[in-house]
Order: sequence, then structure tokens, then C-alpha cells
Amino acid sequence: MQVISINVGLPRDVESRGQIVRTSIFKDPVAGTVRVGRLNLAGDQQSDLTVHGGAEKAVYVYPSEHYAFWRGELPDFEMPWGTFGENFTTTGLDESIHIGDRLRVGSAEFVVTQPRMPCYKLGIRFGRLDIMKRFLRSGRTGFYLAVTSEGDVTAGDEVSVIARHPDAITVADVVSLYASDAHNQELLRRVTGLTALPEDWRDYFRQRLWQPDEE
Repeated sequence: MQVISINVGLPRDVESRGQIVRTSIFKDPVAGTVRVGRLNLAGDQQSDLTVHGGAEKAVYVYPSEHYAFWRGELPDFEMPWGTFGENFTTTGLDESIHIGDRLRVGSAEFVVTQPRMPCYKLGIRFGRLDIMKRFLRSGRTGFYLAVTSEGDVTAGDEVSVIARHPDAITVADVVSLYASDAHNQELLRRVTGLTALPEDWRDYFRQRLWQPDEE
């Protein structure tokens, strides 16, 4: 497992549907060593902290293997690394990683916190609003990391799993549960008790648990 591209970007104003929108979804690969702070990478900044960024979403990871799928889906759209707004483009790492797994990249350490849910700014990046539904339906969401130990990373660094979370609930499990109308009560109960998952996610899944008078 490896980080093959490190991508950063600062807020910019773009026009969308006749309005000016401030976004940081446009990321470009950077060379050399990059400092990892608690809230983001050096040279990177989120635009709307009400839905992006923060300690639980400091670094966004997207598997390079997913690019082949999207290039097949959207053959006329150019997709350099960083197209999905990810900070780390990786190889050998996907949504089978567990929520709460601890990773080391370079001298920095991280914990897997949650999947990425698409918002309208992904539509701005691709110039098409249907990408949001397609993105979620594909299951190719990537995931966020919190920074547990600041450090330095460089493209080409290996990704090491230093601890597996004992609950063994994958990012894919959470995405499937979120996107499905099916009521997998056993998985819902496990997820609502998963303290490695942010509280707003667990609150959402608690609302989908059956109450005794519903059974």
C-alpha cells in the first residue's frame, strides 16, 4: 500500500449555475515532503468548515484503482490525480479498510474515521450534477482520516496499518448501510456502538433502528 500522489488546494471562487461558489475541491499534486497538521496538509485548506474539514476529516483518501472505473464512465473528462478532491491518492488501499484502523504514512499517523459523502461541489468539479448519485451508488467513496500524530509525508511513502479496529466494520459497510433502504438491524446496532465513527453518523443510524413497538 502506498501514497502515489499528494494533492492540495486553497479556496477559490468558481461560477456555477449563474452563482459564485467558494470551493477547495480543486486539488493539484505537489512534489517533495509535505507537512501534516492536525487539521490539514500544508498548502491545503477547506472552504466551508460546516461540512468539510475539521479534525475528523483532516485528510481525504481516494484509491487510484477507482480512476479506471470513472474514466470508463466519463471517457471525455480528464482525470489527473486529485480530481476527486483527495489529499492522498493511494494504491492497494480501498473501502475494505475498517473504521478505526490506525495507519502510518511517512512520519505521520492517522485513524480512519468515515466515508466521504458527495456534495454539490463534486458536481461543480465534474460539471454535472448526476455525479453525486453515481458516486454514492458506485460505492467508490474513498474515506477520511483524522491525524493522531503530526509528521511529514512524501509521494511514494508506504501506508502501514499499525492497528486494526476490533469491531471490523469497513468503510464499505457504512456506505452500504447509508445508501440502502434495507434495514440491516444487526449492522445498524453495531455501527451505532462504533465509537470510532463520528457522533453525527451514529445519530443518523440510531434513527433507523427499529423500536420495540415497531417489531
